Amino acid sequence: MTSFVALIPARLASTRLPEKPLADIGGRPMVVRVAERARASGAQRVVVATDSPRIEEAVRAHGVEVLLTRPDHPSGTDRLAEAAQRLGLADETIVVNVQGDEPLIPPSLVSDVAALLARETDCAIATAAHPIDALADYLNPNVVKVVTDANGRAAYFSRAPIPFDRDRLAGFPARMPDSLSRAMVAAPPLRHIGLYAYRVAFLHAYPRLARSPLEVLESLEQLRALWHGYRIAVLVTPHAPPPGVDTAEDLERVRAGLTDAGL
Repeated sequence: MTSFVALIPARLASTRLPEKPLADIGGRPMVVRVAERARASGAQRVVVATDSPRIEEAVRAHGVEVLLTRPDHPSGTDRLAEAAQRLGLADETIVVNVQGDEPLIPPSLVSDVAALLARETDCAIATAAHPIDALADYLNPNVVKVVTDANGRAAYFSRAPIPFDRDRLAGFPARMPDSLSRAMVAAPPLRHIGLYAYRVAFLHAYPRLARSPLEVLESLEQLRALWHGYRIAVLVTPHAPPPGVDTAEDLERVRAGLTDAGL
């Protein structure tokens, strides 16, 4: 098995669902449920990194390791960089960033992304994606797409519909095919899954990297790494993982799913 550490960044502030990490799911806070999934992935260590003393207290009460970080980090990756430094993790250690609002994340996906990075020794990051079948998702700017090269490394991430089949998508956007999968069999578009594995050496370097123009345009943080020449390996899975929690409706769906599963 691949040796890796799971870090879970969690902030209390949320515009659509206040105090989201502490939302109760079957008697435990959401962030604790996420930590349980991370433990099930085979991670050698699971640590919640938070800027909230309330989250720290709740997580510690459930026996999960937690680290109180600075409140002024501009991104979750910066928070992970602080956590990795304070935990004394070696440069070659693999860290998987498991988002604190993904209580149904498949443990196998977490371990598979870590294993991919362990195999791809010239990559600094690994992430995941799955084929897009729905035309609406392909056109939706809130659905991030990724295209890969011949070696399965990310060539670009975008909110735009990429790759674009010039011939089969003629008439875009006024006229579109009724089936995306039939139109783009040779190179089906891939939806990016926001799960990352990093080498700690990259996390140490990240806070010093200047923001890239493409990152600013697309509002996609991972474009900073590509801009500065870091390679990103992409694991393509056949299906989408269960969605995370962004709204009260999402929270009720997760609660109902756990109830149906007897958890």
